[in-house]
Amino acid sequence: MRRRDFIKSIAGLAAAWPLAARAQQPAIPVIGYLSASSPESSARLLAVFRESLAEAGYVEGRNLAIDVRFLQETH
Repeated sequence: MRRRDFIKSIAGLAAAWPLAARAQQPAIPVIGYLSASSPESSARLLAVFRESLAEAGYVEGRNLAIDVRFLQETH
């Protein structure tokens, strides 16, 4: 019986491990930016936006995510 109990406990820990790992990661805020203009014409605006966020203590990739989308696709 002890062997079965041991195997059950190991299986339970293995199943719970991914859930515990995900629970430890804090959710970071995501800012969505949608523009009707081209990426080239929005480059300076986005740079100033990121600089302003950095001055407020938000750094993209560290404590903030920015999802940038454009209506015009560039090929």
